[in-house]
Amino acid sequence: MQFEWLRFAPVANATAEGYGVRLSNFSVWWRDAIADPHPGQAIRTKVPMSPGITSRLRDTNAGRSSVPGPCRAFRKSQTAMADRLNLAKASHFSANLRVQETDLDGLQRVRLRRKLAGTGQPLNDTHHRFSIAPMMDWTTRDCRYFHRQLTRRALLYTEMVTTGALLHGDVARHLDYDAAEHPLALQLGGSDPGELAHSAELAERWGYAEVNLNCGCPSDRVQEGRFGACLMREPAHVAASVAAMRGATALPVTVKCRIGVDDCEDEVFLRAFVDHVAAAGCETFIVHARKAWLKGLSPKENREVPPLNYDVVYRLKQDYPQLRIVINGGIETVDDCEEHLRHVDGVMLGRAAYHRPWLLSEVDERLFGAQASTRDRHQIVHALFPYVEQRLAAGNNLPTITRHILGLFHGQPGGRQWRRVLSERACRSGAGIEVIEDALAAVSAASEFCKVA
Repeated sequence: MQFEWLRFAPVANATAEGYGVRLSNFSVWWRDAIADPHPGQAIRTKVPMSPGITSRLRDTNAGRSSVPGPCRAFRKSQTAMADRLNLAKASHFSANLRVQETDLDGLQRVRLRRKLAGTGQPLNDTHHRFSIAPMMDWTTRDCRYFHRQLTRRALLYTEMVTTGALLHGDVARHLDYDAAEHPLALQLGGSDPGELAHSAELAERWGYAEVNLNCGCPSDRVQEGRFGACLMREPAHVAASVAAMRGATALPVTVKCRIGVDDCEDEVFLRAFVDHVAAAGCETFIVHARKAWLKGLSPKENREVPPLNYDVVYRLKQDYPQLRIVINGGIETVDDCEEHLRHVDGVMLGRAAYHRPWLLSEVDERLFGAQASTRDRHQIVHALFPYVEQRLAAGNNLPTITRHILGLFHGQPGGRQWRRVLSERACRSGAGIEVIEDALAAVSAASEFCKVA
């Protein structure tokens, strides 16, 4: 299939001109032709994109006029592109591209501030070996930064972000993160293929490493929006959504689902879903080993009442060896992870990692064969101080950060004092780093008392 090459003239602060093959990286999202929202600029045109195309930019010699590779009749004017982009020297898309965008497609404050090297690098086969589940109101950027201090190798996920929030809300608030969080994946909630494609494109602009589609959340609110677990009843629609997302981004598109929905719990139902979605190009399925009851159970009850059936997920991997199957649900320890990894490609932990985060300190050595960290809990907390000060200076409140670290001393002498100091004092006006320092001092005092006793 032919695809598009675009020529970029040198613009302000640029050191080279280059050629790009992926329209979506520069907000030329493929769709039926519509007028560009920026007056005087080019018209968007539907451009066929091969899902397997690798996004790249290539350095060019000064004055070079020929464009390598196949070319179609579509052209984006150099003037319009210069108005939209700030192109630094580009030798490879995932290594040396830096683009600055302002008011792109009418989305205020959308800016690509990250050099993709070290941030949005392509995921390799080991990244999904261990991951931390997307959890609403829990896996915020502050939680993820904390978790990254404990494990360098785990794949982290955002909390679910709806397509509506990205289309109509503050994009920066939903997508911004610290580069230290990588490898980092964005989970999307939605059902409209066009909106999902646009959101996937945004994920790539912001330097995420993966886009995940939520087909597992059973809440009533999610069902009203026609996404989450109810989508498992519409495998063809999910496949169309995945195809649209893959057409809009070079990032891997993955799906998180359940083993069944309501009375549709036989393995034929699950395999039909996987067959449709895999045919659209999805290669990674994260499977919560419980079915979802869409009526009669709360989201909390859906995590506890339907029985776990790990064998269904194991058999799914046996039947689809070419796919990457990650298991999720009811997994509590690193020992559990090692057992599951005998049957599947990866393990995703949720609430256990949040409530007892110190277990993450074992992950790199035991699951990835990497060197174990030598930092203790106190050193982890001290390593957070510069980040906390930065977030406070940006106008964030201390409790939004400290609520994610309450479990760090779980089961340790002084753990109760740690939680009490943070819970009682972080919410006070003007609270800062000194609250965390006092909480650490309370832990130390309790530890000394235990030694003496």
